[in-house]
Amino acid sequence: MSAPVLVFDLETVPDIEGARRLYDFDGLTDREVADALFAMRRAQTGSEFLRHPLHRIVSIGVLYQGGEALKLSAFGRDGEDGHTPDEAELLRQFFGVIDQRTPTLVSWNGSGFDLPVLHYRALVNGVQAPRYWEQGDDDREFRYNNYLSRFHWRHVDLMDVLAGFQGRAVTGLDTMASLLGFPGKLGMDGSMVWPAWRDGRAGEIHDYVEHDVLNTYLVWLRFEHMRGHLTDDALKSRQDQLADYLAASPAEHHLEFLEAWRG
Repeated sequence: MSAPVLVFDLETVPDIEGARRLYDFDGLTDREVADALFAMRRAQTGSEFLRHPLHRIVSIGVLYQGGEALKLSAFGRDGEDGHTPDEAELLRQFFGVIDQRTPTLVSWNGSGFDLPVLHYRALVNGVQAPRYWEQGDDDREFRYNNYLSRFHWRHVDLMDVLAGFQGRAVTGLDTMASLLGFPGKLGMDGSMVWPAWRDGRAGEIHDYVEHDVLNTYLVWLRFEHMRGHLTDDALKSRQDQLADYLAASPAEHHLEFLEAWRG
């Protein structure tokens, strides 16, 4: 029986409190701190993309698929009691799935962005993840196939693998998904996350991360078909499973994705 799959994606904002400690930004508003960080980074590199440790995670989109089980969610949404989980809670939820299920992790650019950010932010928040960090000391099966080694298969960075591990050959998720006839981006992109968070529109961020996870999962299914792990019928079955799941969902952004995908 094949391992369950956990497709994931992060959405982040500047670590305002961390920046205050690093750069003596006391007295500045959150917006002023973020603007200062972006300006410093732009002066250093020509890009506003912050260093990995300064990305605070506000949403983790996950799609879990194992046999007939399928679940899509965004860690970070308010609970039924109105509680908004903090970053440490998001990290514990994510690594908890790995501890309990040992799924195959699937990402797009996870090796270059998502996993390093998860490492730094787990360290900052004191979050343990023993199964994720296993390399064969306690479980021999992890010696030659673990989550950390680039050429192992417990984590599949689709962008990296499809590019043949050549940086000059990489492409974006939106491009690849659209080429395959999937929805791609639906009205939001990564550059819009901080303004949305700053303006109190967290729900839009959680919807957006779920859309990215859906696109990644659909690309993953085609990848599994390409390398012979799914037959034509199995591919169709998995796609139909997802379409049925979305059709039964009360969430408008799920139906939006389904309409854009299958019309």
